[in-house]
Amino acid sequence: MKRMIVLSVLVVTCALSLVVTAQQQATAPKVLEVTKLKDNLFVLKGGGGNTAVFIMADGVTVVDAKNPGWGQPILDKIKELTDKPVVRLINTHTHADHVSGNVEFPATIDIVTQENTKTNMEKMVAPSGFPPATSNIFKEHNGRGMPKRTFKDKMSIGNGNDRVDLYYFGRGHTNGDAWVVFPSLGVMHAADIFSGKNIPLLDANNGGSGVAI
Repeated sequence: MKRMIVLSVLVVTCALSLVVTAQQQATAPKVLEVTKLKDNLFVLKGGGGNTAVFIMADGVTVVDAKNPGWGQPILDKIKELTDKPVVRLINTHTHADHVSGNVEFPATIDIVTQENTKTNMEKMVAPSGFPPATSNIFKEHNGRGMPKRTFKDKMSIGNGNDRVDLYYFGRGHTNGDAWVVFPSLGVMHAADIFSGKNIPLLDANNGGSGVAI
């Protein structure tokens, strides 16, 4: 009997701990670390996948929008870097820590992805090895934050020093990994297809393939 009471107390304590942890994460300050790569190119770290901020002559191109709740902190941080408006958001792939912040960006901006990524975002299936998704943030926001334009293998946006080139080389991390190149700066944003000195997560649920990579 005593053992059952102790076990019950432990279960309740654990449950309360999980609730408190979730609440703390929800209310914790959303702090972004800024790394300057070039005079007009910055990386925002924290809150999910790294976000690129490319300041052009007439506006700002953003690459990836992090986890839920991080879209507005990204926009606030950009205002500290420039007074130019965000005009474009590029998502490198479908995972929640790269696209969920989309819903907090202005509805008027251009959102671009590889065509398979748009299809994946319509479903928002959890990556291989993760618990099944219980919701779709884009459906919850009536489609806000979904891509407005897609490309198959290559797309160039803008001209001159403001040009951005998008490439798709086939299945890897997912089946829609975009490589984002800023040719005037000699810089590429590869996201999780090149996540570091390691083999990237191969998300078969969203078309990833170890053979194809």
